[in-house]
Amino acid sequence: MTTVPTEDLQTVTLTVNGSERTVAVPPHRTLLDGLRDEVGLPGTKSCCAEGECGACTVLLDGKAVNSCLVLCVEAEGHEVTTVEGLSDGGLTDLQEEFLNAGAVQCGFCIPGQVVSAEYLLRTNPSPSEPEIREALSGNLCRCAGYQRIVRAVQATAARRNGQ
Repeated sequence: MTTVPTEDLQTVTLTVNGSERTVAVPPHRTLLDGLRDEVGLPGTKSCCAEGECGACTVLLDGKAVNSCLVLCVEAEGHEVTTVEGLSDGGLTDLQEEFLNAGAVQCGFCIPGQVVSAEYLLRTNPSPSEPEIREALSGNLCRCAGYQRIVRAVQATAARRNGQ
């Protein structure tokens, strides 16, 4: 990483996982890099840097976004939820179902998959299989665990709906 002169840094205040955070970043720093490097949250993965793979998915004001396509300065004053912020320390029901379904293989895509699936379930508590596949279509899995991931989302929906 290149060193940026202090006078070229911008102070950004955002709420990350419920806590207000202030960071000094160059104006071109992505939200992804700000979360990983300045805030110290490595769960959001850096992969394509083009918004194609979904590994960097976070919730920005409750909506799933690719954090590699958002500048950190654009997140000023907004709420960001990373995979670390989805739980209070233990596994969420969704993460448990990913494990139960064997959907976690290499694990690289899983944070983005989990955040995207959580967004889907918050906006559509009873999604059909085609709706799940559509909602997760922006998240690539190198291990091709898609069917297991779909099953995990279906199991979570059923669990949350008392079925």
